[in-house]
Amino acid sequence: MTGTPLRVGLVGFGLAGSVFHAPLIAATEGLALDTVVTSNPERQAQARAAYPDVTVVASAEELFERRAGELDLIVVASPNKTHVALATAALEAGLPVVVDKPVAGTAEEARKLAALAEERGLLLSVFQNRRWDNDFLTLRGLLERGELGDVWRFESRFERWRPQPKGGWRESGDPAEIGGLLYDLGSHLVDQALVLFGPVSAVYAESDVRRAGAEADDDTFIALTHANGVRTQLYATATTAQLGPRFRVLGSRAGYVKYGLDPQEAALKDGERPGRATEWGVEPESMWGRVGAGESPVTGGGRAEPTLPGDYPAYYAAVAKALLDGGPNPVTALEAAAALDVLEAARRSAHDEVVVKL
Repeated sequence: MTGTPLRVGLVGFGLAGSVFHAPLIAATEGLALDTVVTSNPERQAQARAAYPDVTVVASAEELFERRAGELDLIVVASPNKTHVALATAALEAGLPVVVDKPVAGTAEEARKLAALAEERGLLLSVFQNRRWDNDFLTLRGLLERGELGDVWRFESRFERWRPQPKGGWRESGDPAEIGGLLYDLGSHLVDQALVLFGPVSAVYAESDVRRAGAEADDDTFIALTHANGVRTQLYATATTAQLGPRFRVLGSRAGYVKYGLDPQEAALKDGERPGRATEWGVEPESMWGRVGAGESPVTGGGRAEPTLPGDYPAYYAAVAKALLDGGPNPVTALEAAAALDVLEAARRSAHDEVVVKL
């Protein structure tokens, strides 16, 4: 990539904007963080301190009125309920868009956004960064090499122990906020399952509010039957006092068990940045998963499987390549809509206590 970098306007500078999007945009060749939208004075000061050359504006309306003609890409990292309206405004202003997950509250809304982007000839991409987690990349490699044989069962967990709710819109019980773990961590879990094992034919879910003072689901389980016969069990919870494996994948030849989380989120929260860290996304050997059959990983059975480095920077590198060189969209809105089909079915299943067919 050569020439002047694409100028990026980032809407939202909370957790998603400040920890994930801004650092990754700033580290990507071909992209330049130009404008940040936040009305919070503390976050405005934070943005200026971290990115001295950035322009800070207080509202999306101001961004589109004053800056739209000077920008090449809009990134929407604001609260979930604003995603559709902001992505629509950007596309109608003639600007390509990256939207944090979930792209919308419903699959229908996601498909309408995809149709608008296609009509305008603009990129619409969804930030599903967990496709570049270290353990997910490692598992994809094992599957591509056939080392597990035919996969029969896939277990995937984002489990946490947070007995006290933090509050805020992510834990709000207002349906308009699109909060709760089903649409938060569940968006990642379902997306990964679809990427690995394809379309789903049936969905069963259990979704509970466990903690005192909590309003939205904080303990959710989803069981998927894939069209190819793979059975998937997904866990998204803030109420797990003893954490299970991140992945347990059982096949006809061997299984893969992996504990612990990809280190990139913690590194970004600690102020580390891609390009500065000599070993970005690398975890210690003690955290590697194990591959084997008939043994217990707890006692060291099977072989240690080196975990590939996580690579969140690859997402924005692909976005830049798509815009500058015509490369493929790394995560399409239609892929996100397929995941939302599953999430909507899971919500219906949990509410009605039934299996939902897709």
